[in-house]
Amino acid sequence: MNVLEQLAQVVRERRHANPESSWTAKLLQGGPQLCAKKFGEEAVETVIAGAAGDREALISESADTLFHLLVLLEMNDVTIQEVLDELDRRQGVSGIEEKKSRNN
Repeated sequence: MNVLEQLAQVVRERRHANPESSWTAKLLQGGPQLCAKKFGEEAVETVIAGAAGDREALISESADTLFHLLVLLEMNDVTIQEVLDELDRRQGVSGIEEKKSRNN
C-alpha cells in the first residue's frame, strides 16, 4: 500500500471521529460544499506556488491539495482506487485522444 492509499484509509477511518479533535472529521461533517471549497483553496495555492516557481511551497501545497482531494473523494464515496483505475485505463492513450473521447 502506497502513502496515498494509506492516507485515504486514515481519511476513511476519521469520517466518524470527533470533529473537535479531528480536522478530517470536521471537514467531512461540514458536507460536500466545505470539502470542495477547501480542495479548491489548496488547488489555487498550489497553482500560485507553481507559477511563482517556489519549489518548497509547491511541494507543501501539493501535499495539502492531495489530502483535501482525498477528503473530497471520501465525502462523495469515491475511492482512491477508482481514481487510480481511471488513470490506469488512460495509460498509453494520447491526452488529445482522451479529451476527444469525452466530447462524444
